[in-house]
Order: sequence, then C-alpha cells, then structure tokens
Amino acid sequence: MSTTLTLYVPRDSAALAVGADAVADALRAQAAASGSELTLVRNGSRGLLWLEALVEVATPQGRVAYGPVAPEDVPTLWPALLADAAVQGGSHPLRQGLTEQIPYLARQERLTFARVGVTDPLSLDDYAAHEGWAGLKAAVGQNSAAILQAVTHSGLRGRGGAAFPAGIKWRTVAGAAGPVKYVVCNADEGDSGTFADRMVMEGDPYLLIEGMAIAALAVGAQAGFIYVRSEYPQAVAVLAEAIERATQAGWIGADVVGSGKRFDLQVRMGAGSYVCGEETAMLESLEGRRGIVRAKPPLPALQGLFGQPTVINNVLTFAAVPTLLARGADFYRNYGVGRSHGTLPFQLAGNIAHGGLVEKAFGLTLRELLFDFGGGTRSGRPIKAVQVGGPLGAYVPESQWDVPLDYEAYAAIGAVVGHGGIVVHDDTADLAALARYAMEFCALESCGKCTPCRIGSTRGVEVIDRLVANRGNPAVHEQQVTLLRDLCDTMLGGSLCAMGGMTPYPVLSALNHYPADFGLAPAQVASESAAAT
Repeated sequence: MSTTLTLYVPRDSAALAVGADAVADALRAQAAASGSELTLVRNGSRGLLWLEALVEVATPQGRVAYGPVAPEDVPTLWPALLADAAVQGGSHPLRQGLTEQIPYLARQERLTFARVGVTDPLSLDDYAAHEGWAGLKAAVGQNSAAILQAVTHSGLRGRGGAAFPAGIKWRTVAGAAGPVKYVVCNADEGDSGTFADRMVMEGDPYLLIEGMAIAALAVGAQAGFIYVRSEYPQAVAVLAEAIERATQAGWIGADVVGSGKRFDLQVRMGAGSYVCGEETAMLESLEGRRGIVRAKPPLPALQGLFGQPTVINNVLTFAAVPTLLARGADFYRNYGVGRSHGTLPFQLAGNIAHGGLVEKAFGLTLRELLFDFGGGTRSGRPIKAVQVGGPLGAYVPESQWDVPLDYEAYAAIGAVVGHGGIVVHDDTADLAALARYAMEFCALESCGKCTPCRIGSTRGVEVIDRLVANRGNPAVHEQQVTLLRDLCDTMLGGSLCAMGGMTPYPVLSALNHYPADFGLAPAQVASESAAAT
C-alpha cells in the first residue's frame, strides 16, 4: 500500500540559491522509487534563511520542518518524513519540529507575512482560503471616503525611508483633478540587506495586487504599474502570472469584483539603477527616460506618471492595506508604539548567525533582534556596528541598541528605520572603510543632477582617504574632519533627494561613534562635533 505525502519546498530566490530545486527533484525521485504518492507544493520562504532549503511535511498536528536540506540528505530524510506523516514522529538531525513552534517564528507578529511560506503563491484558491481578497471585498462595499478614512486612521506610514502617512498621500491623489490617475508600486528594492519586498512578490503576489486594487478604488485610479528591479527576474515572472490569473478571475481588470470599476495592472522591469528607488527617478524610468530625480514641486500625487495624479508606495505599504481593511483600522493601529503603528518586517543580514525575516510590531529593540532572533554573529565574534535602514542608514553602536525601533525614536538619534534592513558587522570591521564606501556608493549611483550629491560624494571619498592616510597627525585630522562635516552638512541640506541627503548618515555615525577607526581620539571627535554644531 503506497503512502501519500504532502511536502513543501520553497520556490523563493533565497531557497533556489542554495539548491531548493535540486532538493525538490530529489524528493520526487525518492517518492517514485519508494512507490509513495507525493504532492509537492512550491511555497514561499518562511524567512528562516539559515535553514534553507527548508522542507516541510504535512501532519495532522501541523507542518513539521526539516532544514537546511541538501539533495544528498533526502535518502536519510525520507523515513523521517514518512514517520511524521503517519503520526509516528520522525527522527533526524535536521528535524526542527512543528514549523509554527520554531521560536524564531513563534515570537513574531505576522500580519503582512501571514501567508508567505504557508500557501502556494500562485493558487487563487489557496489565497482565498487564507483570508485573501477579504480586504478588497470590504473596500468594494465602501465609498472612497470610507476607504481613505480607514487607511488614515490605521496610522499606516510608507514603509520606505520617508515614512510619510499613506492616508494623507492617498487623500491628495483622490482630491486631485486629472483625466486619469495611476497607482504605482515602487519595488526597486535596492538597499543592502533588504529582501522583504522580494519575498512578498515571490511568496504572496496576490497580496500586493489586492493592496494596489484597494488603493485604486480609494483614489479613482484606472491603471497601475509595479516597477521591479531587474535583479528580481523570479519576482517579475511570478507577478506577471499572478496578474494574469487575478484578471481572468475578475479580481482586477475591467470590472473589479463586480464593482463596475476598472483597474488594469502591469509589471515593468527596472534598468539596474539604485537611484530609481527614488519615486520621481522611478517615474522617469517608467516613462522611458533615464532615471533622473525630478525637482519638487510638483508632487507626484498631483503630477506624477505621465503628468497625472499618482499614488506611489512600496511593496510593504501596499501589502499592509488588505489586512487593515479586512480586520479594521483599529486592529492594525493597536500594534506598535507612538506614531509608528502596525508591524514592520525587519530583515537580518550581514554577519549574523540566524539571518532572515522577522515581522514584529514597532517598539522592540535592536538588541532583541540581534540576539533573541539573530543569535549574535555568525563568526562568533562580538558585534561592533549595525547599519539600520540600508546603505544610507546610520551605523548604530551598542550604546543605542536599546532604543525602541520606531520612526521618531530613531530620528532623535540621527538614524532611520527605513525599509527595516539590518546589516551586522563584527569587531573586525573598519568603520572608516565603511564610511568611505558610503561616499563611493553615492558617487557611483548618483543620477548627477544636483551638485551636492554628484560632487560632494566624490570629494567625500577624497577627504576620508586623507584622514586615514594621516593617522597620528592632529593638525591634518582637525582640518579634514572639519571639512568632512561641512561637506556632509551641504549634502544633507542641499541635495535634491535622499541619495545625497542621506549619504552623510553612515559617514557621520561612523565618525562620531567609532573615531579610533579614523585614527582619532574620542575627545577630539566630540570637540570637533561640538564646534561644527
């Protein structure tokens, strides 16, 4: 008598990079050889990236996880999978127990990522069975004002660098005059250490589609675009297929859920430019031109894509909307602290033992993320610095690891939460070299339109080089540190966009908190900082 098994192997890019396809093939071959009937679901990743490729087996008690699994593990793994499916309890060194009880997952508050890793990403039935389309159905039964009120009251803010209230942006577009309006998703996720957008697009694409459709109903838009970075071909393919299926099923298209309103959605691939993560440069690229930052005003909400009123948010912002419409604004608002409502998927990367995705309500601390979830460094050495908020985010020293992770608290210490990317460095890191890299990165990626960014970043590299080359020479140090601070002040205040305006964050934080790496004494940096202020 054959045994029936239901197994889950992720199709997420991170899992594919460590051999998930080969693991899936090995499982199919093992099932055929043993005469077992196999249902193999290619789900999204659970976000426990140190355990990829993660294999899950369905049991009456829930899914049981094994990882990290390589193709050569499958023959010894197979008896354990059969035993788990037969409720006998499998035994294997890679067995992690019930997936939902793995501490890394059990301690999270997964709202946006509730389905990622659970469902088949392209199955409409699977999506609907897990509360999918509930938010869109609720929105169809309301008028624009009610949807806008819900989004505003929820306290949802853009899950990018600016953290601008989504409800205010949407209201502006809804009230703007124009023959046509657009909804654009900025999925040009280029920050180092970030991968949450990609995980949603690959692991739960209908969530993004649903969130954008709700935005369209709220502001009266008829068309939308998802601008995906060129380095995400898997996400582009999954989204294109999901859009086609959702359109055929009537969730979007000519008649959104029977509402009589149209919303057509398309995917566009970026051209490899980091600065196109800035909304106006992205619009230029979408319109077929080189990605160069536009001057504001006019705001994109009033004159955006093709000169028409446009809602622009990133993936995580749109992906939060279906939950707050389905469960109510108060449900979402009650997560978080202060003015930072809801949850944020934090992404642990760099020198970290347990890298992956952690969705938590705002208000936890960096120390909790680094140790309770991340398990310290992968190298086993002490953590020296943590960059929060992408390549233009500040380096946060241990003295600030207990500051609550919320937008205002981090702004007060000269840092940004940004997209939730967290990159860890151990005590071998050279912060002067990392500060130099920030300036060099800006010089390479600048669109070139404004002088503070284009020229300031190039001069910044030269100043840091002089600082490092003259270690032990106080006269040169004082002169160069003053010059570096003046340069950063010009970039902060004079750049057209965040590319130049935020590059000083990693530079100044490295200089202020790790002076020894520049050959400076702490007292010297403190006095020079006070003089600059």
